[in-house]
Amino acid sequence: MDAFLLQILNGLDKGSAYALIALGLTLIFGTLGVVNFAHGALFMIGAFCAVTLSRILGASYEVIDPTKTDFLGNPAKVQMPYVNDWFGPVAGPALQDWAVPLAILFSIPVMLLVGWIMERGLIKHFYKRPHADQILVTFGLAITLQEIIRNFYGANPIQTPAPEAFTGSVDFGVWLGFAENAIIYPEWRLVYFVFAGIVIAGVFAFLQFTTFGMVVRAGMADRETVGLLGINIDKKFTIMFGIAAAVAGLAGVMYAPINSPNYHMGMDFLVLSFVVVVVGGMGSLPGAVLAGFLLGILESFFSNSSFKGWIIENLYLDGTFLASFIQGIDQIIIYLVAIVILLTRPRGLMGRKGVMED
Repeated sequence: MDAFLLQILNGLDKGSAYALIALGLTLIFGTLGVVNFAHGALFMIGAFCAVTLSRILGASYEVIDPTKTDFLGNPAKVQMPYVNDWFGPVAGPALQDWAVPLAILFSIPVMLLVGWIMERGLIKHFYKRPHADQILVTFGLAITLQEIIRNFYGANPIQTPAPEAFTGSVDFGVWLGFAENAIIYPEWRLVYFVFAGIVIAGVFAFLQFTTFGMVVRAGMADRETVGLLGINIDKKFTIMFGIAAAVAGLAGVMYAPINSPNYHMGMDFLVLSFVVVVVGGMGSLPGAVLAGFLLGILESFFSNSSFKGWIIENLYLDGTFLASFIQGIDQIIIYLVAIVILLTRPRGLMGRKGVMED
């Protein structure tokens, strides 16, 4: 039971990232009809917002510390962070420690601006073009953004630690009353899961309970009719593109302590996130979230050698070709499940009729 629950938790962790990225992808496709292959780059930019703020708060200058000496006995030179001068010796280190959560506030205007520039500067010219053209141009944009990040930050992953208060682990076994079985799980991964739930709930509440959201949903269903009512639906869809970019950026910010940011992390998540969108159903926001968590959990189980060994043992597959296949299935399990689902449900789990069927 403890191993089972641990894999569920691992799946919810990765599934949270899939769900957030897929949610943004679906928002863009549902409102603008654009297949945005640059969305993974927005996730990457969000992660590097956390890196940037961490570096800003860690900027320092040299001072002489008379209480310390170097190997020659001279007063030692030490690095003094600027934030210690500006905010004091208590608040300064605290700001550095909480750089990742503070990057949420830093990233929102940055991602809104990046989303607005992308949509107004490039993507609006491809609204009525075939999806193949949209894929090519946004994929090229993703590569360009990726190379810009590599030029400024280098090719190596950059460690971005979580706040010290969340660097430990919790024992779910104690919480669930398992006296003998310990289920140790990192605290920051739990924070990420809760954060993802709050963002997802916030997006759905915004679309469901606000006038702006009501107009956007109406525009997604019938753009021409909403336009005939005198509503500038294009302007609202541009704002939704910015919101979708912000969602991807927030996902990247909070994921930085889990997976050290690097210039190709957006591409690593992009393909799987598109699979999530297709499995959930093109244009379906609940489908994107559901598929994200389901596929994350599935990938977690099939990445566990003990689980694969259990399957081989109970199906008496030792020494067979299927045993070798199952041992390496973790790299392709999501694609295999996507094939099965699309063969049985061509529109995905919660897809709408008429979307991508013309």
